[in-house]
This record gives sequence, structure tokens and C-alpha cells, in this order.
Amino acid sequence: MAHTGIDGFSMPSGDAVRRAAEALRMLGDPTRLNVLWALMQGETSVACLAELAGTSPTAVSQHLSKLRLAGLVTNRREGTFVYYQLADPHVGALLRQALSHAGHPVDDRVSEPR
Repeated sequence: MAHTGIDGFSMPSGDAVRRAAEALRMLGDPTRLNVLWALMQGETSVACLAELAGTSPTAVSQHLSKLRLAGLVTNRREGTFVYYQLADPHVGALLRQALSHAGHPVDDRVSEPR
């Protein structure tokens, strides 16, 4: 039976729900949250992200690979260096919402990647 009680009501597509669930699953790891938060400050390297996240460059690289496959970060190569950034401002908005919900005071100045 179709739901007809609310005019204009629609459910998201199965594909959209799967992509959203994958994005939220990627946010379920503290290291990935720290890496994404650091990327809200702007584009940076694995070494810098490792320092900010308090972990090894190898661990950060593995997390970045998963985040890239999930479409949350992008990268660009400059010579032998690879720089990462948030894929779009929605990722930062999602992080701010999650941390705000968790009771972390979120500074609105940390808003969009440069």
C-alpha cells in the first residue's frame, strides 16, 4: 500500500540511502573525524594530517583512501606530494552537525575549506 497521507512526501532512492549510509559509516571512526576536521581548515598533506590527528602517516593514508572512495575527500598531486581536501562543503556541515550534537562547541569560523 502506498503512503498517501502527506502531500509531496517522497522517500529517497535506494542508491541515495546507500551513499548516505556509507558516508555516515566513514564518520564512525575517531581518526577519520579528526582528519576530516583538520581538512576543514584547508588542503593539506598526509604528514600534516597525521600530526594534527595524532597518529602515523601510514594510518592517515589508509583512512584517506577509504574517505576518498566514499567521496568525502579529493586529492591532487604536485610532484611527489599529494594534497587532500574535503570533497565539498557538505562534508564540513555534516561534521559540524555531528560534533554539535555530541556537545562539542563548534566554532562557526571553521566553516568551509579554503
